[in-house]
Amino acid sequence: MFRPKLPDVPNLPTTTVTPQQVHAPAPSAGRPLVGVGAGAVAAVVVIGIVLTALLAAVAISAVSVAIAAVVLRSLVSNAYKR
Repeated sequence: MFRPKLPDVPNLPTTTVTPQQVHAPAPSAGRPLVGVGAGAVAAVVVIGIVLTALLAAVAISAVSVAIAAVVLRSLVSNAYKR
């Protein structure tokens, strides 16, 4: 009563498929042979974002080092004056 009844699986006829030959179109002179896909465009965008972030990190580090150098120079010059 509580057991599920599975439907009968029909027997499908088997057919043989013969492979068809597909000829690639000849490349035209005005068109490049390899197209640029969406993956390539996405990769270029990601690389650009990463390089921009690295450049910003280097710039921020350089500014912070310059500020630290000015502060240390100020502290050292005040110590010699006293």
